[in-house]
Amino acid sequence: MNNNRLPEPCPREVYENFERSWLCREACLSSETKGREFPSELCPIRTEFQRDRDKVIHCNSFRRLKLKTQVFLSPTGDHYRTRLTHTLEVGQIARTIARAFRLNEDLTEAIAMAHDLGHTPFGHAGERALNVICPHGFKHYEQGVRVVRYIENGGKGLNLTYEVRDGILKHTNMVAETKEGYVVRYADVIAYLNHDIDDAVRAGILTEEQIPREITDVLGGSKSERITTLVNDLIANGVENLRLSPEIDKQYNRLREFMFENVYRNPTCKSEESKTESMLGGLYGHYMSDISRLPELYRKLAERFGKETAVCDYIAGMSDKYAADLFSEIYIPAAWSRR
Repeated sequence: MNNNRLPEPCPREVYENFERSWLCREACLSSETKGREFPSELCPIRTEFQRDRDKVIHCNSFRRLKLKTQVFLSPTGDHYRTRLTHTLEVGQIARTIARAFRLNEDLTEAIAMAHDLGHTPFGHAGERALNVICPHGFKHYEQGVRVVRYIENGGKGLNLTYEVRDGILKHTNMVAETKEGYVVRYADVIAYLNHDIDDAVRAGILTEEQIPREITDVLGGSKSERITTLVNDLIANGVENLRLSPEIDKQYNRLREFMFENVYRNPTCKSEESKTESMLGGLYGHYMSDISRLPELYRKLAERFGKETAVCDYIAGMSDKYAADLFSEIYIPAAWSRR
């Protein structure tokens, strides 16, 4: 007797039926996914989008996000955001919006958990450095797709569904093919604007009182109030529109401009960026001069995609500390002692 035999219909089919009966007509049903690049047997327990979320949170690139900069390079406090905590905050906001709209929460969360897998060490400073260094340029959202297609799982990739890959690619400046992907795009900006204010206040770069009153009067005078205002307004305008109302959108964009002027381009935040450029440039030159120095996976990627791409793949996947330690090991002489 097999005590592990699942009931019929299996849990996945039960949940797929629930999606069909409950989700709004704009939602992407897991049973109607455009599928994976390579055929894969269906899981009897989880839907296809649940599987994708699980694949992402168990992969190496997701774990390394905890050691990658969000805004502040090498912060000394325990409470500054990392790329991982940013990802979790995006996931929370995105799921709240998706649930209110009766969109597919599993697809939304899978995209949110994966959206920054292609980020470099040292945050956007590292991304800008690689964009200058690499002959073909570098964009973290394009790299995220490379991570899940060609790099993770020992080069086999995660074989994610089309909808999740589309959401990763288009979370920054393009319109995703699913409403769930577009929700993540909004959630990403809502999250980073507000938690970056929180970190900037913690760093002594900014005070809440410096944010113009015309912004705070509309959006709110705290992180929680601003997030609530933006999320509520987005939901109030309906899933068909998926946009902010004119006055909220105006102040939302003013807040973005304020943050770029006062935080993202602040000399305190920018002061270490030249070191980032030198460090990643040095690593790029080191491996370009002899690709046999690359780990085996990246040597194979070099054969397939060219050495410039493979070296960028390797550097982009590094954590901040690993990149700094590796640069030190390669370029800084070890202490000499007389024996």
